[in-house]
Amino acid sequence: MCGIVGAVASRNIVPVLVEGLRRLEYRGYDSCGVAVHRHGLERTRSTSRVADLAAQVDTDHFEGTTGISHTRWATHGAPVTTNAHPHFSRAEIAVVHNGIIENYEELRAELKKAGYQFDSETDTEVIAHLIHQLYKGDLLAAVQAAIARFHGAYAIAVFAKAEPHRVIGARFGSPLVAGLGDGENFLASDAMALAGTTDRILYLEEGDVADVTREGITVYDRTGAKTTREVRIVAGTSDTIELGPYRHFMQKEIFEQPRAISDTLEPVGAIDPVLFGDAAETAFPAVDGVLILACGTSYYAGCVAKFWLESIAKIPCSVEIASEYRYRTSVPNPKALVVVISQSGETADTMAALKHAKSLGMQHTLAVCNVATSAMVRETAMQFLTRAGAEIGVASTKAFTTQLVGLYLLALTLAKAKGRLSSDQEHDAIRALRHLPAAVGSVLALEPQIIAWSESFAKRENALFLGRGLHYPIALEGALKLKEISYIHAEAYPAGELKHGPLALVTDAMPVVTVAPNDTLVEKLKSNMMEVRARGGELYVFADADTHIQASEGVHVVRLPEHYGELSPILHVVPLQLLAYHTAVARGTDVDKPRNLAKSVTVE
Repeated sequence: MCGIVGAVASRNIVPVLVEGLRRLEYRGYDSCGVAVHRHGLERTRSTSRVADLAAQVDTDHFEGTTGISHTRWATHGAPVTTNAHPHFSRAEIAVVHNGIIENYEELRAELKKAGYQFDSETDTEVIAHLIHQLYKGDLLAAVQAAIARFHGAYAIAVFAKAEPHRVIGARFGSPLVAGLGDGENFLASDAMALAGTTDRILYLEEGDVADVTREGITVYDRTGAKTTREVRIVAGTSDTIELGPYRHFMQKEIFEQPRAISDTLEPVGAIDPVLFGDAAETAFPAVDGVLILACGTSYYAGCVAKFWLESIAKIPCSVEIASEYRYRTSVPNPKALVVVISQSGETADTMAALKHAKSLGMQHTLAVCNVATSAMVRETAMQFLTRAGAEIGVASTKAFTTQLVGLYLLALTLAKAKGRLSSDQEHDAIRALRHLPAAVGSVLALEPQIIAWSESFAKRENALFLGRGLHYPIALEGALKLKEISYIHAEAYPAGELKHGPLALVTDAMPVVTVAPNDTLVEKLKSNMMEVRARGGELYVFADADTHIQASEGVHVVRLPEHYGELSPILHVVPLQLLAYHTAVARGTDVDKPRNLAKSVTVE
C-alpha cells in the first residue's frame, strides 16, 4: 500500500525513482507519479501502471538530480490524476505521503482562508500547502513545524524549488527508511525499493525527521534533537523476480510453498525456545495465556493457532482482530504472551494494537513475520521469521502456510516449556513437520481436478464455505481468497451453524465448498453436508482419502493424498488457494493486483 522513493544525487536520478516504484508494485496501488527539480519543480503522474509512467518519463526525456516518486492506494478521493502524488503547493513545494492526516479537514479550511487553492480531494495536499505556508527559507524547519500540527499517521518526502539539492523525510505511524550511497542518498517506504542501489539502510523511528542531501543524512528525533540511527546492511537483490513457467505470481507462490515451508523449518533441529529469540527461554515458562493480534489472512492463521495452543500447550488463547482490539476496554494480563502476525511486519492496525497491548503492561511480545527488518520485528521482544521469501501477489498464500508452521512450533515450544510435551510427542511432531513439504507437493498435484471445478465456479456469483473445528478458519481463508481475486461473494461458516441461519441461502445456484478431513468431527460434518443436499445445494468436497465420502449427483469430491493430523489445516488450505486462483483466471481478473486491495496495509 502506497510506496515512496526519494533521492538526492549528482546524476539523473529518475531511473532510480521509477525502478524503486516498480519494486514496490506488489504492495498494491491505483496511481503513480514522479517529481524532479529541473527547470523548477516538474512532475509526471499516471493512473495506470508503473510501466506506463516509465514510458511517459522516457517520452518526455524527464530527468533531474533531486526527486521524489510515489505509488498511491486511494483513501481520500478517487484514483484520478489530480489525486495522484506528488502534490505541489504553488509549484514551490512537492510532497509525497503515505498514511492518513486525520485533522486534514480543519487544516484545509484554515489554508483555504489563507488563500490556498486545492486541486485534489486528498489529505496530502494539505501537507504541501501547510509546509509552503510555514516555509521561511529552511525546509527542515518548515517540515518540523508542519508535522507538529498533524493528527494521524504519515511518512512523507518533501523537496522545495528554492533548495534543489535537499529532500526532507518524516515519519510517524507509517514506515520510512533512509539509504546511504556514495555522493547520493535516498528515502523509501521499504528497503526493497532501494535494492540494487544501496544496501546501507537507516530505519527511521517514530517521530524522526531526516534531512537528506548529497553529502549525507542527518536525523532528528521527535523532540527536534539531532540523533543517530544504526546503519544496517540489508541484503537485497538487484535481479527482477521472474515468473518462470507460471502465468501469475500467485500461482508461482502457491507452488513455492513446499520450498517456503522447508526453508522455514531449516533452523529447527529440536523444539527449543531459541527458535523465538533469546528472551523466549525465560519468558515462555512464565506465560499463562496467549493473545494473538492480526488482520485478514494473518488473523485466520491466529484462529488455527488457538486450537493448537489450547490442545497441545494447554494454554488459554484469545485471538483479536487488531483493528478492533485497541478501541475497546479489555482486561490486560501481564503474564500473557502477545503474538502479532503479519506478512510485511508493517501492518498499521497490528502495529497499533501491539503498542496498545504494551501500554497496558503486556511486555512478553512475539512477532511472526516474513520480513526480518520490519518495524514489527524491531518492536517485539521475540521473533519468528517465516522465510517465505518475497510474496508479490496481493492475495497471501505461502506467507499464510509458513505462518501456520511458525505458530505450530510455538504451540509445541510452549507445551515443552510447561512440561506438557513428551519426548515421543516431540519426535513425532518434528517427523511430521519434516514430511510436510512433500505432503504439500502431493496436494499441488491435484491442480488439474481443481481447474475443472473452477470452470463451474467462474459462472457463479456466490459461494458458501464450510469447516468444523480446526478447519473452520481454513474455510474462512478459502472464502477470503475467492472473494479477493475472483470478486465472487463468498462466506464461510462452521458447518454446525448451517441450520442456525445460513441454510436459508442454499439453493442449486449456491456452490458449497466443504473442508472434510478425517478427524473426530467428520461424521458430524457428513450430517451437515446432507442438510445441504436436502435443499438442492451442490457440494464441492475436499476430503481426505479415508473419509468414505463418495462422489454422486450434486456431490463433487477431490481427495487429498493423506490425513495429516494436527497439521492438516496446512494441507487443506492449498486446494482452496488453487480453486480461488483458477476461478479468477477463468473470470479474467487481475489476479496479482485485485481491485481496491493492497499487499501491505500501512494505513488504519
